[in-house]
Amino acid sequence: MPKKLTLEGVPQSTNHLYKHCCFGNRPRIYMDANGKAMKESYRWQVKSQWKLKPLEGDVEIEIDIYFKDKRRRDWDNYHKITMDSMEDIVFHDDCQIQKATVRKHIDKEKPRIEILIK
Repeated sequence: MPKKLTLEGVPQSTNHLYKHCCFGNRPRIYMDANGKAMKESYRWQVKSQWKLKPLEGDVEIEIDIYFKDKRRRDWDNYHKITMDSMEDIVFHDDCQIQKATVRKHIDKEKPRIEILIK
């Protein structure tokens, strides 16, 4: 029973959502306010589309990322916040994902991320 989820909004790289700082001699990485807002938005979007219990066992996903332009981007920088936002809603933990297929597209009018859960 594959299920498709759509996350609206311009996809943001994980590199832009986390900040680095030091407290004493200890480096610390934290999510900035924009990252927290995006994750919360994604969680609400996922909850509104996923009405089932979290999946048990192995999960396979297909991800289609729609960017506004043709700028060069690394596909792997766009998934941490997306997968984390689905935890305890679609699946218990993103370590359940055993296979992921990622495709990049251009849609100037409606940037988004589409995820097919299998």
